[in-house]
Amino acid sequence: MADAARAARLAQRIKVIVAEALRRRVKDPRLEAVTVTDARVTNDLQHATIYYTVLGEAEEQAAVHKALESARGVLRSEVGRNITARLTPTLEFVPDEIPVNASHLEELLRTAKERDAEVAELARKAAFAGEADPYRKPGDDDESDDPR
Repeated sequence: MADAARAARLAQRIKVIVAEALRRRVKDPRLEAVTVTDARVTNDLQHATIYYTVLGEAEEQAAVHKALESARGVLRSEVGRNITARLTPTLEFVPDEIPVNASHLEELLRTAKERDAEVAELARKAAFAGEADPYRKPGDDDESDDPR
């Protein structure tokens, strides 16, 4: 069992190797717009998950996923040649959801900012429901609370 630090270093190395192999070795035109964003390796160094992003519509993203699956063997052999582990980890390609989540978060923040502006405008125009100062003060002519 390898330690987590070695797994993290190996993951970064695999990320670089896969990105370079996609650029130089794999000649599939569907993979030209792929960006490898992250890689994670299990602590036993047997399995690597590679996260990628690609711009485009859903059908283009599905085509890229199929192309990555078909190039998995070439990429795994390239990883095996360039790392110093005893066994070459299996590769799994997962679309990275961070850009989608970030755009959704930006939309939520924009909506919250608009609502905050509306509330601030309503608060600016608001008036008190009763008197401006509803508390009794000593010396007021009102009846006292003394029951005598």
